[in-house]
Amino acid sequence: MAVDEGVVPAAETGGDETIHRLKPNAVGLLGVVFMAVATAAPITAMTGNVPFMVSSGNGVGAPASYLVAMVVLAIFSVGFTSMAKHITSTGAFYGFISYGLGRTVGLASGLLATFAYVVFEPALIGIFSTFATTTLRDQTGVHLPWWAFAILMLAVNATGTWFGVSVAEKLLVVLLATEVTMLAAMAVSVALHGGGPHGFSLAPVDPVNAFKGTSAGLGLFFAFWSWVGFESTAMYGEESRDPKRIIPRATMVSVLGVGVFYVFVSWMAISGNGEAEAVRAASSANPLTMFFAPTERYVGHWAVDVMQWLMITGSLACGMAFHNCAARYLYALGREGVLPSLRRTIGRTHARHGSPHIAGLVQTVVAAVLIGAFWAAGKDPYTGTYVLLAILGTMAILVVQAVCSFAVLVYFRSHHPESRHWFRTFAAPLVGGAAMLGVVVLLVSNMGAAAGSESGSLVLRATPWLVAAVALVGVSYASYLKRRAPERYALLGRTVLEETKER
Repeated sequence: MAVDEGVVPAAETGGDETIHRLKPNAVGLLGVVFMAVATAAPITAMTGNVPFMVSSGNGVGAPASYLVAMVVLAIFSVGFTSMAKHITSTGAFYGFISYGLGRTVGLASGLLATFAYVVFEPALIGIFSTFATTTLRDQTGVHLPWWAFAILMLAVNATGTWFGVSVAEKLLVVLLATEVTMLAAMAVSVALHGGGPHGFSLAPVDPVNAFKGTSAGLGLFFAFWSWVGFESTAMYGEESRDPKRIIPRATMVSVLGVGVFYVFVSWMAISGNGEAEAVRAASSANPLTMFFAPTERYVGHWAVDVMQWLMITGSLACGMAFHNCAARYLYALGREGVLPSLRRTIGRTHARHGSPHIAGLVQTVVAAVLIGAFWAAGKDPYTGTYVLLAILGTMAILVVQAVCSFAVLVYFRSHHPESRHWFRTFAAPLVGGAAMLGVVVLLVSNMGAAAGSESGSLVLRATPWLVAAVALVGVSYASYLKRRAPERYALLGRTVLEETKER
């Protein structure tokens, strides 16, 4: 591969060091889509978020919140995918922002994105363990401690990353297909039975109702939260068969496909109960009744039992996808030698599988330490571990998404003026960036309500400060490299595939 204008292609030798690259041509369009959709975890987003949105957010307007979020994220994705056609980087946001807004902002954003994905995995381990212990107890009478399931998930995730993205893809395809099928069965059955006990109503999908209810801001935030991870498509560019074509398509398919699914399933869940009945179910001691009741009525009791098991596998799939994302961000930072020693450790790939195996093991250790810390602090795996870490990671990734939108504006103005377009490279990223900042405001203003019983937690109060501290570390270290090690500073965000060269 050739080196062009400061770009350091993967698998090139820099001085006495070899820059490793991931296994090429390992995954196709559907594989990338499945990996991205798995991070959204449809069954977890539906059964975990919708009842809370209905009871404490925008009421029966919850499906409309998903409609609004889909439009906003689609607009954001227009600019994001325009940049993906020029830059193929495992670091995704890290590489994109480094090219658009410079290496200093790029490193700060890369650390923030890495931080977000690192904490997402233990968050999902928390909800997986909760689903597993509850379902096993309810359906078999067997009681196992939640930490046993946490260890199991850590082992599964580490193994999947070690053997490469194609192995993880195959497992995620199975897990994702089953959970989507069951949710679709409930929704389609309600539709075929005339829309539930009171028939169809357009009120749940009226966009105006997204901004009504007990706390419209909380409902809208949870809608955006349900998509977290869709942008991970860009991370698999180096491992995909035709990244310039696959990554933009996979991103839009993930946003629009998931969006239509969310709107339809949440609408039919409300309709299958009846609007007033749905609010009562969502506000009850067992909010999952909102999904279980129409499933039992229109599909059968067996489907409720299956749905409970799929909530376990769905959260496992989501955690596995986030583990892969975190490993790739750690690997991207490592192979560029942000710290010289990292290139020989987390910046290496497996000789046979072409996987970021060391980065994956590091992520497993970090996740295990976080899980252990929350266990030692006596935190519940769901209300404590999952909720607190999910809010922390979501705030970090939303900030990075907003910055990425503005990076698109600058990138096409300075690097590819011939490709500038009034909508794709100006209006869309401008609107998308402003909207993402708006979602950050929604999160900050509704953190206490979103955290529920953990509203007074030290972790929650520290969340904005932790995000700011990570960004500050990135800015400070990049500034240090610029002064003391300009040759390393020049590499930040610049390890990309050869076909990325300016043309």
